[in-house]
Amino acid sequence: MTDRLKSQMHFLAEADKMKTILRQAYITGNTRKENSAEHSWHFALMALTLYEYCGIADVDINRVIKMALVHDLVEIYAGDTPAYDVEGNADKDEREKAAADKLFAFLPCEQAAEFRSLWEEFDLMETPDALYASAVDRLQSFHNIYLFGAYPWKKYKVTAGKIYDRMMPVKTALPQLWEYVEDVVNQGIKDGFIK
Repeated sequence: MTDRLKSQMHFLAEADKMKTILRQAYITGNTRKENSAEHSWHFALMALTLYEYCGIADVDINRVIKMALVHDLVEIYAGDTPAYDVEGNADKDEREKAAADKLFAFLPCEQAAEFRSLWEEFDLMETPDALYASAVDRLQSFHNIYLFGAYPWKKYKVTAGKIYDRMMPVKTALPQLWEYVEDVVNQGIKDGFIK
């Protein structure tokens, strides 16, 4: 086995740890919390499925799917930080950068650079690909939270304003889905789990 292949196999073994990182939303049936690997898969599938609604020009769906696959790999070492957890978000960037340094170093140099670049681009949300990817990422979490008990919104006493602020990339990148966001928020207010 070549050194390159050994590096890649080591990286893939580390990446498998994503299956152990639990998020705040539950899966269908509310039997357990979703893990980061499941989230990334569902995000990639949603990006592909909803691509026809993309309201941004020049989005490369293949790059978006790559972003979906790598965007949360750092959670293997940094853990999942819930979006509405103010305390947890205070040092999130620092924890995630250290995790990226450690994880991507397992790969051969050019792959490490590509994966790191995709991860950084996603976080900055400055390119069409990253903006669409971020919109779908947020929509995936939003959709699951709503469908399966709204636990994170209840736990963090989330307001409609905070949800709308977080979901703004959807309004830009998937404008036809904004009505869905508004409908869910209005229903959440009516049901008492969004303030």
